[in-house]
Amino acid sequence: MSSSAMTGPLIDLRSDTVTRPTEGMRAAMAAAEVGDDVYGEDPTVRALEERVAALFGKEAALFTPTGSMANVLAVRSLVGVGQEVLCESSAHIARAELGAHGALTGLTMRTWTGTHGAIDLPAIEALFAPDMGPFFVRTAAVSIENTHNFGGGTVLPLADIEGVAGFVRDRGIGLHLDGARIWNAHVATGVPLSDYGRAADVVACCLSKGLGAPVGSLVVGPRDTIDEARVWRKRLGGGMRQVGVLAAAGLYALDHHVYRLADDHAHAGLLAEACGVDPATVHTNIVVVPVPDAPAVVAAAREYDVLVSAVGSRALRLVTHLDVSPDQTVAAASVLAKVLASTRPTADGS
Repeated sequence: MSSSAMTGPLIDLRSDTVTRPTEGMRAAMAAAEVGDDVYGEDPTVRALEERVAALFGKEAALFTPTGSMANVLAVRSLVGVGQEVLCESSAHIARAELGAHGALTGLTMRTWTGTHGAIDLPAIEALFAPDMGPFFVRTAAVSIENTHNFGGGTVLPLADIEGVAGFVRDRGIGLHLDGARIWNAHVATGVPLSDYGRAADVVACCLSKGLGAPVGSLVVGPRDTIDEARVWRKRLGGGMRQVGVLAAAGLYALDHHVYRLADDHAHAGLLAEACGVDPATVHTNIVVVPVPDAPAVVAAAREYDVLVSAVGSRALRLVTHLDVSPDQTVAAASVLAKVLASTRPTADGS
């Protein structure tokens, strides 16, 4: 560490998955009433599932250990073996779930490329493949992601979501919403969660990102879809027992951590400005910063006790969350401004 480096605790901006349970959340977990969830007998899990289903206006929900499992179960409910799902080229289901959808459920994917992960309805229309018998792969569903992680935490406009929802329904196929950070979209726009639920056939949402729970996601949809997803959860090794201790963290997060997401959004805007990114382009809690050499910036920031991620060789990702205070945000902004100035090439290319 250089002599000018910070000496305080690490400021971790790598992801909003790095949060630790708050004292209140830990107390709720310790006090949780539990049962065997594989038998459907954990009352805290049932309470969480019923509450989240109601938020999205759906019949039922299923608690899963991870967001990736929630997405696999959700997409599988719409797309059969040898069929395809269409998604944006940098979507989490395509880029960050290690090929699980094809490996575990036998589906294929084709993609469009949208600016910052945007929906491109004409591109989706061009990609759509109807059932043409035993000759071509059939499109069975479209998947969208809101907010879009690798798009920079961008919020998909509700009108665009409703546009693609109308398209898929006219063609008798499904719509999956990867809503890992749907809470951020809800807080940033005021769009009710039920509006998102109305547009999509099945939703996956996460508790362990911005909401700060230590683990857990949910699949939300029609009751028969969730009943089948419960069977597949067990098949994939996701059957859990006295898991109410984790579901209690999710319930606590819904009570206490949703509307504080606005603070994370404000902190992200401050970081964006310090890094030369237009704050108006930062919708929620993720800032993507183009740089000439991302690993070099990551290493330089680490010398000042600020952790950031490289997402490719020429882009950084900064993610704000409940474990980064306003003062830490200001400190990190100062460090990043200094580091970026020192790592950018000079006019003579040196």
